[in-house]
Amino acid sequence: MILHQILRLSSIFRSAVSIHLRRNIGLSAVVFNKTKELDPVQKLFVDKLREYNTKSKQAGGPVDAGPEFQKDMNEALARLQRAYGEGDLTKFPEFKFQ
Repeated sequence: MILHQILRLSSIFRSAVSIHLRRNIGLSAVVFNKTKELDPVQKLFVDKLREYNTKSKQAGGPVDAGPEFQKDMNEALARLQRAYGEGDLTKFPEFKFQ
């Protein structure tokens, strides 16, 4: 009986330690990834994202989009406005709950 209780407690202890270690390893992996330097491919990807972000802010929209893109965009917005009513369809709607 005592042996059975000891084995049961050791099983509970083992599972608790296992969960604790998994959580700590998961958290330390996130912290480690933030502190280490990115590999060259990741760095290139992040640099290109940042470059596109600055270009899109300067252009005020999509980068390197020609007049054909703008024509298609206007046609799609006109179709949506006919289908769903008036309003600015380029902005996220504001919800007001009472």
